[in-house]
This record gives sequence, structure tokens and C-alpha cells, in this order.
Amino acid sequence: MNELELKYGCNPNQKPSRIFMADGSELPIKVLNGKPGYINFLDAFNGWQLVSDLKKATGMCAAASFKHVSPAGAAIANPLSDTLKKIYFVDDLGELSPIATAYARARGADRMSSYGDFIALSDVCDVSAAKLIKREFSDGIIAPGYEPEALEILKEKKKGAYAVIEIDPAYVPEKLEKKQVFGITFEQGRNDIELNEELLTNVVTDLKDLPDNAKKDMLVSLVTLKYTQSNSVCFVKDGQAIGVGAGQQSRVHCVRLAAQKADNWLLRQCPKVLNLPFRTDIKRAERDNAIDNYIGEYYMDVLSDGEWEKVFTEKPAVFTDEEKREWLDQMEGVTLGSDAFFPFSDSIDRGAKSGVKYVVQPGGSIRDDLVIDACNKYGMVMVCNGVRLFHH
Repeated sequence: MNELELKYGCNPNQKPSRIFMADGSELPIKVLNGKPGYINFLDAFNGWQLVSDLKKATGMCAAASFKHVSPAGAAIANPLSDTLKKIYFVDDLGELSPIATAYARARGADRMSSYGDFIALSDVCDVSAAKLIKREFSDGIIAPGYEPEALEILKEKKKGAYAVIEIDPAYVPEKLEKKQVFGITFEQGRNDIELNEELLTNVVTDLKDLPDNAKKDMLVSLVTLKYTQSNSVCFVKDGQAIGVGAGQQSRVHCVRLAAQKADNWLLRQCPKVLNLPFRTDIKRAERDNAIDNYIGEYYMDVLSDGEWEKVFTEKPAVFTDEEKREWLDQMEGVTLGSDAFFPFSDSIDRGAKSGVKYVVQPGGSIRDDLVIDACNKYGMVMVCNGVRLFHH
């Protein structure tokens, strides 16, 4: 099959729409179920590249949760603690396979953003992963293969309309890539740079110790950024993105956005949040919304009379700013990656409030010395890798 006609493009008025191979070759994908759309394929192909690169960089199976051509989450298959199993809502699924574990992490870090995601898996989708995916709201999945039983499970989603794409893992695109904007063709070399530990040798701070787990987290951050709309930054902890800031014009706003997501990830692990008295009849999405409100600035949206009764069996106590800060101050060992240099030290100041210990960025700003000084002040270890990772 050389081309695939789509229902419409980004919007219903954008017709006709299709994907096709300009050189006349076969498409490297098969649609096993459903009818993926234009944006679905954008997410699928970017997500597949991310998880493929991530597996190559770390040697571990990987998963990504994509929304609107940026990852809401990405992760490798590090084991889950009992607390993480609970906040990711997988504590009732028994032992998860490695690829299911990777997706539980990718989906669970920012569940609000991952709602309605497109999933990418680096490895064959097994039954364990399919059972997890079946009960989450998502648009579709791309993977290099599917166990027969797993495929049947996925086909049951969305009343049989769930998009399931199989991609040829041996496919390699041409070196030159093209796209049109306003009828004008752009051409550039494909960004096929290999992200590996060889890029992590230029440690520019006073502290030089870079343990293996930090190197792996740096690679997770860099690979995630490679497929995130710029400007972008990524907070990583224990092999998973815990906060992605995408597509902001100001880098410090990217950092603030991603840091808030990272903070929310840790706050969800606080016993006060873990033990919220939820009603048993509410759905996971409603729980996600309630938790997000409860730990956020507008907590009264869920705690006011007439509202708390909709999700809780009893009215929870307010999670005070002082309690939140005390809990957040326990966060440590977080990695912060940036797709381009930090122009000011304000991003480092904000990262310090979210437990950042390791920083990786290209360097090259006229204020690099101020950024390095800030890292030294907070006892951080920073690598300047010299590689910009803009993605548009």
C-alpha cells in the first residue's frame, strides 16, 4: 500500500487528506484496526521515533503518551514502587510486563495531559499492556507488533473503532525531509543525531559526580525533547518524564510549566492525597480532575459545599501551602533538560524549587557563566552537551 486516504486533515474543513510515500514505495505501516486521522498519524510517527531512540539510548523498552504532536509523558521500564502503582491506578493489575510498566509510567506522570493520548511502544504490545490500555481513554496505539490476544483486547476499545497501527521497525526514512508551508516547500536534513552517553562528558560545574542513573535520566530528557515542540524543557526522575513544558515562547515559562507538573507528580504521592476519601462510583478521569484541583490553587472548586459531595464521601481538609512546601522539599535527584541554552539563570532558580540536581543543556549563551554560577550555588551538576534539539 503506497497511500492511505484520511477522513480530513487537522480540521474537518481541510480536505482532501492522505498520507503517502512520494517515492512510490510501500508505506511502512499497517492499520490493523480503526481509522487513524491526520493528527493521529503525526502523534504516532513522532511517538514511534521517540520510543525507538529511547530504547536505543538506554537499552530498555520504552513508551510514550502523545498529545497534539508533543509527548505528555515518556518513560523506560524501571520497576514501579507501591506508591507509584497507586497514583498511576495500576495497583489492581498484578505484575506488569516491562512494556506495560513503561506505559504505566508514561501515562501516569501527567494523567490530565495524557487523557485521549496516542500511545507509542518500542516493543511488541503484550496482553499485560493491552489490559492496561483498554481501561484508559486514548485514541490509538503504534507498536512494532501485537500478541494475538492483545490485539483482540485493543479491538474492543471505542466500540471497535480504536486505532491500532503496526510499524515496520526496520524502516529508515530518507536523509532529506520536506514539508510545505503556505505553498512553499521546506527541505532539511533529518534530525538523526544519536543521543548517547558520549554527549554527557562536558561537566561544567564545580560538582562533577554524574551517577549512571542520572546519565540515564539525562538521556530520557534529551530524547523526549527531540520530539517535543520547541521551546521545550523536560524534568525526569527515575527514568520517566515527570514534567514536560512544550511550545512556549519563553524558556522560563517552559520551566515553570514543566516544574508545576513535576510538583504535582510529587504532591500526588503525599499521604494526604493518597488517602483522599473518594466515592467508589466515580471514574478515573473524575478522580484525576479532583486531585488536580485539590492540590492546585483553585482547591475550593472541589472542596466547596455542594461540590465535594460529588467526588468524596467526606469533606477533606485543605492541603495548605505550608504542607505542600514541606512535602515538595523532600524531592531530590531530579534531572532538568533543555532543548536549547538557558539565556538566564531564572530557569535554574525555578528548577531548584522542584528538586533539580542534574541539568543538561547545549550551552552557548553569552550568560553561560551566570547559569553555571547558579548551578554551583544550588549544588547541581550540569552538562553542556553542545547539541540543540529544536523541533517544529
